[in-house]
Amino acid sequence: MNRKLAIIIGLQAFLIVVLFWVLVFYGKDEFEAATQQSGEEIETPNRVITEQGKTVINVSTATQKQSEISTSPLKSSKHQASISSYGSVVSIESLIDLRTRYLAAKADTEVLRTALNYNKNEFARLQTLNQDDKNVSDKVVATARSNIKADEAKIAAAESAAKNIADSMRQTWGETLTQHATSTTKSELLQNLVSNQEVLIQITLPFDSTEPGEKNSIMITPTAIPSKSIRAQYLSRAPASSATIQGKTYFYHAKTKELRAGMQVNAISTTSNKISDGVIIPNTAIIWYAGKSWVYIKTSADQFSRIPVTTDAEVDNGWFYQGNLNAGDLVVTSGAQLLLSEEFKSQITNENDD
Repeated sequence: MNRKLAIIIGLQAFLIVVLFWVLVFYGKDEFEAATQQSGEEIETPNRVITEQGKTVINVSTATQKQSEISTSPLKSSKHQASISSYGSVVSIESLIDLRTRYLAAKADTEVLRTALNYNKNEFARLQTLNQDDKNVSDKVVATARSNIKADEAKIAAAESAAKNIADSMRQTWGETLTQHATSTTKSELLQNLVSNQEVLIQITLPFDSTEPGEKNSIMITPTAIPSKSIRAQYLSRAPASSATIQGKTYFYHAKTKELRAGMQVNAISTTSNKISDGVIIPNTAIIWYAGKSWVYIKTSADQFSRIPVTTDAEVDNGWFYQGNLNAGDLVVTSGAQLLLSEEFKSQITNENDD
């Protein structure tokens, strides 16, 4: 009996071990399947959806506050359009040549005036002597009178020559530069131009542009170095037009040693009649992606959308914009990069879908 009982107990123990391993083997697959199913059910919620072809990001009010996402309303603004134009640095060699000739003519005039005054005094003296018992002959008096007339003729010719030179200056250089070149007092502008402390620039503006004022200025950049900006001040109209570009020409001057005569420049000015209505987008609202500028607008209490904008017209603390944004629209000024990251995170394929 003891032997049979031992065999029965042994068989029972063996069966128990076999059943245990069977349960372990099959239970492992069921546990892994249940774990995988649970993991798939507990996945991060997708905040990005598409509505009417637009990508919308859902962010709860609590999450906005926690992530420090804030918005600002856009303000309406008017903007005077800028004009892109062209110009060149002008050599003043001919102006200096005309100035030299003008000053020489004026100097000749002064010498002749001095001679005229002398001859007038001499004529008066000789005439007195002639009237006093003919102490000098009538012929001597007549010669003295003719000397006066000759001096007056020479003075008139010298003054005419100086005037013709000044008129020639006006035809080429305009009234303002002519005044600087013919002034008897020292011209600081002319001295700076001669000493290369400043340069003279002729700018061509479109025919429909407004006339620049006395205090008008423009930003110029050499065509060879677009990143180098130089401010130039308005000087006067330019009588001659450009040989290559049709338009209204003006003279500007700039204090710089970077430019040389003959260099071509690009110019940006605000002398335009066109005034546009739009909004000001704050600098903090602009984000850059794929070489373009974008902003996030708040479309509802917990929804945001990204739209492209242009940054062509820079103003104080932002950009003037004309497009699909209106005054009062809320743009994200803090946390825009977080929204961008959230938007593109949704585009990454979930590994569980493989």
